[in-house]
Amino acid sequence: MRIFSLLAIPFLACTPAQAWGPVGHRITGAIADENLSGVARAHVRLLLGAEDLAEAATWPDDMKSDPAEYWQKKAGPWHYVTVRQGDSYQSKDAPPEGDAMSALDGFTATLRNPKSSIEDKRLALRFIVHIIGDLHQPLHAGGGDDRGGNDVKVTWFGRSTNLHSVWDSAMIEQRSLSYSEYAQWLSRTISPEQVIDWSDPAPSVWIAESIALRKTIYPADPSISWDYAYKHRSEMDDRLKRGGIRIAAYLNWVFEPGTATVPAKQTK
Repeated sequence: MRIFSLLAIPFLACTPAQAWGPVGHRITGAIADENLSGVARAHVRLLLGAEDLAEAATWPDDMKSDPAEYWQKKAGPWHYVTVRQGDSYQSKDAPPEGDAMSALDGFTATLRNPKSSIEDKRLALRFIVHIIGDLHQPLHAGGGDDRGGNDVKVTWFGRSTNLHSVWDSAMIEQRSLSYSEYAQWLSRTISPEQVIDWSDPAPSVWIAESIALRKTIYPADPSISWDYAYKHRSEMDDRLKRGGIRIAAYLNWVFEPGTATVPAKQTK
């Protein structure tokens, strides 16, 4: 068993959280890269060149610093969905400016449209990789009452932060692994049966899983440390693994020749 020192726990800045931090998004992208079909891999290379999916996965968050209105206003809601009642996503809960699901639909249409420009397809691909990762972070299928856990104040090993940030980055960074080490570690534990079982391109499935997990991760005591990490770390790893497999499954579906319909289980 690998032992981690308290000194390895990074300082948590008091900045707005974003779904999976850079390490988490790169992990899902790296796992996806290993599971692309030959056709999907060729399309990705045509659009991204030397840039792999691990790099592409963080791009929409990197661009949040761009002062353009597109990034400061329009694209903001595209990283999450709100599920106010029940256990399944309802499009009526989306704000007028859209959400992760409406953005995923739009970028998928762009990517599959032969008339789309290379620049538009490249943006769409990067967003699709990022959004699918986002939808596997349980607090990005929030109930609409606490900004996806951002308003839930906790202390993580004595440091003030919020629950969203703990799931975005704190538990991941506690491993003290690079994204490539972490992705390789997780990939070795994914069985062929799991790849088959998880390769469902229907977003409704991913969101339902996130909702179910989200309901179990709010701590009774806001002071959390080893006990909380031990209880939920395997669940976090599972979401990262599934996120990577689903990115690949979705892109394999998008780029499959002759496919023109939405995934069967996708909600409208």
